[in-house]
Amino acid sequence: MTHTTGEHRRHTILVTGATGNVGPYAVRQLLEAGAAVRALVLKDDPNLHRLPEGVELHYGDLADPDSVEAALPGVDGVFWMWPFFALNTRTAPEVLKRIAAHAERVAVVSSVGVHLGIEPVDNNCHAYLEKLLEQSDLEWTFLRTTGFMANSLGFAPQIRTSGTVQFPYGDAVRTSVHESDLAAVGVRALTEDGHAGRKYLVTGPEALSQREQVQIIGEVLGRTLEWEDIHHDAARKAMVDTGWPPSYADGALDYFADLCQTPEPGSTVVADTTGRPARSFREWAVEHADAFR
Repeated sequence: MTHTTGEHRRHTILVTGATGNVGPYAVRQLLEAGAAVRALVLKDDPNLHRLPEGVELHYGDLADPDSVEAALPGVDGVFWMWPFFALNTRTAPEVLKRIAAHAERVAVVSSVGVHLGIEPVDNNCHAYLEKLLEQSDLEWTFLRTTGFMANSLGFAPQIRTSGTVQFPYGDAVRTSVHESDLAAVGVRALTEDGHAGRKYLVTGPEALSQREQVQIIGEVLGRTLEWEDIHHDAARKAMVDTGWPPSYADGALDYFADLCQTPEPGSTVVADTTGRPARSFREWAVEHADAFR
């Protein structure tokens, strides 16, 4: 396809995973950038209220590639997020084939695990999606993110009730990214030239242990919160019981153990790409304080 450049071109962008942690930020920022925005959503999606006015809803399911087709005519870019917990990647090649028949650019939310070389392609996760895109004719950008700051919402029930977070590897040091900043890098990749073929490591501005993140949440709430490390095996059972695929739980816990020795890497990609500093964890905690009260 011929790619048109120029200030007056109006982009039409499809966002998958549009009602999750990142999607609403991507939708909002794309609208602010003047794009026409389509959101691929499930018919029974309980989180449609997260989407702003002005987005065009398309009902479809990545598990059914044919259902995605109606959202694609006229689209020139896709903000592609794959719901790994809810869906395997068996249909990803067919979904991508349909995207490639219409779009020119794809920004895919990937993982620091690919950046570090610890996620194998045959795990059918982020590295697998990257390989599919590399084999396509699309202009792709990989958003290899560290942990979402929103992962801390998993601690909210314990913070609200007991004030003690029980989880393994409190000393695991992460460079978690604000979901809005991750979205901002993807939006730039889809609406500006110069990002094709880039493998961005998208991180927050600081390295904090999980224990320190909980401490900051406590300071924002005006409470003293405690951290209690629990055993790897107990944590694994709890994660699997709540829906984690066993291989994902094993990978996450092994990674947290490693981060106790070697902190997660950081980057200046957010600042370099957007022209403003990445948001801090404290800023995120202030925005989401009500979830912990």
